[in-house]
Amino acid sequence: MTGLLVLCVFAVVFNDISASTEVCTNTLLPGAKGDQGLSGEMGLEGDVGHTGKMGPIGDKGNKGDTGLEGPSGLKGKPGTTCDCGRYRKVVGQLDVNVGKLRKAVKFVKNVILGLKETEERYYLLVKEPKRFREALINCKLRGGTLAMPKTSNTNRLMADYVSQAGLTRVYVGLQAQSKDTVGTSGYVYADSSPLQGFAAWSQEEELNSRVSPTTNSSCVELLSTGTWSYVECEATLFFICEFPKSRRRGGSGGGGN
Repeated sequence: MTGLLVLCVFAVVFNDISASTEVCTNTLLPGAKGDQGLSGEMGLEGDVGHTGKMGPIGDKGNKGDTGLEGPSGLKGKPGTTCDCGRYRKVVGQLDVNVGKLRKAVKFVKNVILGLKETEERYYLLVKEPKRFREALINCKLRGGTLAMPKTSNTNRLMADYVSQAGLTRVYVGLQAQSKDTVGTSGYVYADSSPLQGFAAWSQEEELNSRVSPTTNSSCVELLSTGTWSYVECEATLFFICEFPKSRRRGGSGGGGN
């Protein structure tokens, strides 16, 4: 009987505790928002940060005013006497060299593209109609002489040159000229050397060439066939100039073509 009473009391207490916990759990609600608190005190100043990137370059400023004129400098030392004669000589030689260079450049520009050559000489066909004497002077002004076909190889090269250019005849450096006071005459090249050895007269001209000319009015033309023919020196023809590849001291104008 006593044990049963204890169990009843324990059950009642347990139910009260459970009920009380459920009530507390269901009635927990948030309270009202409180008033704003007071601002805290300002903190200490922080450390200096890293240096930032350089900004863009600004606009160019206005030009400043001209500064004041500075004081005059000290008087210089007197100059030395000029050796003008020596310098004039040097300058004069430079002018000569420049003139030669200009002629050389002009030569290259006007000659190289249309050039024929042998081991010793260059040949240029000049397509400017000239009288024989004018052709001689023109070649000399160019630094050469009127072409002289002294060998069969040179004669063939010049004839092919004429043919390839679509021409039929040109002046060459050969002319009839009196030789002495007796009256005998012969043919001489533009370098004053006599015609001897090789010749390329046509059959008709071969017969005529055996008769010495009496005047120096008869000149020679080279045909595209490679033969020579007489022509009056006043006739206007194209012509061929020749230029040495190297100038040799004491060299003669012999048959080195």
